[in-house]
Amino acid sequence: MARRFKPLNSILIKPTGPDCNLDCSYCFYLEKAELFKNSPVHRMSPQVQEEVIRQVMQQSGDAVSIAWQGGEPTLMGLEFYERAIELEMKYGHGQAVGNGLQTNGVLLNQQWAKFLKKYDWLVGLSLDGPAHIHNHYRLNKAGKGTHQIVEDNAKMLLDEGVAVNAMCCVTSYSVQYPEELYNYFKQLGLNFMQFIPIVETDDEDPTKAADFSVSAKDYGTFLCKMFDLWLADFENGEPTTSIRHIESVFHTYVGMEAPECTMMKECGAYVVVEHNGNVYSCDFFVDPKWKLGNIKHDRVIDMLNSKRQESFGRAKAQIPMDCRKCSWLKHCYGGCTKDRIKDPRDNRKPRFCMSYKMFFAHADEILSDMAKQWKENQAEMDRMQQAQQMSGDTYNAFDDFMGKQK
Repeated sequence: MARRFKPLNSILIKPTGPDCNLDCSYCFYLEKAELFKNSPVHRMSPQVQEEVIRQVMQQSGDAVSIAWQGGEPTLMGLEFYERAIELEMKYGHGQAVGNGLQTNGVLLNQQWAKFLKKYDWLVGLSLDGPAHIHNHYRLNKAGKGTHQIVEDNAKMLLDEGVAVNAMCCVTSYSVQYPEELYNYFKQLGLNFMQFIPIVETDDEDPTKAADFSVSAKDYGTFLCKMFDLWLADFENGEPTTSIRHIESVFHTYVGMEAPECTMMKECGAYVVVEHNGNVYSCDFFVDPKWKLGNIKHDRVIDMLNSKRQESFGRAKAQIPMDCRKCSWLKHCYGGCTKDRIKDPRDNRKPRFCMSYKMFFAHADEILSDMAKQWKENQAEMDRMQQAQQMSGDTYNAFDDFMGKQK
């Protein structure tokens, strides 16, 4: 069988490696400093930055997404990202570029906000909810909660018109408060929400998941409640808020591939570039086994299409027979491979199998009806798309239907 060529559509860059100005209890990436012991501080050099951007711009097609993540990427300083824009313009060939910054928000200020707005960057803001939830685990190096400054900076970004998504980690604590979380983000103006279930291996007992890890049953209840809250806020048949998990699932109901990698049939659609130019299969698998090469010696497009990356992607399909026979498989494909590894009880069984079954049983009828409506409207949407394109505007039928942020 011929191998499928994967285009370079997106890339994740970690310019500060594992360095962060916070000390969140559940963070999985701080420990990656062990991989780079030659220096206590990790920063991407101007040479590596230019080589990464040169390759991404020259090897991508009509559009590419660049996600800047950490650690904490704002530790690089704003000048680093201003230069990134210059390099994208220098090496680009007229393609559309979507830059995204995932940040804890602590170092943001008015200058950052103006830059992010000017160049239309999407900000994924790590905010776990109101103070008692956020400060439960998201602490600074002095052990103090960081909620107030992050909330203040969220408001500042929104006031400046910056596109902001709430990135909320779901733990054994926060999973108890779905309605409070949803209403908090909505009242703050963060109508685009992503809830990320946390699973990590216990440091003292490697045979079990850490205590802060969310259980499958609790997460299933959480997802069902979020679906009800999302649905209750529909106006004129359209959603007024966005929950990434629900939208990703809806893609699968209309026969499209989910945009969220956890629900794709295979992993490996993107690669990760560390501060020193090392390239890895995934940010959850930054370890020697899944190192693909280095940007200074190898081409990104070749590493993305390497046999090692292909092997990494196919590992996702190594699930129990019960999963392969499951009627919901096409909607979840077992979830994230990482969650099986971090929950050592059975690293082949999806951690959130029960969660997904609970969610699909709860939401299937409504999602099926919505999908049927979407398909029935497709011909009209296509006609509108053609009309918009003829007038010189762009139009995306799916995003319009879901009320997705542009």
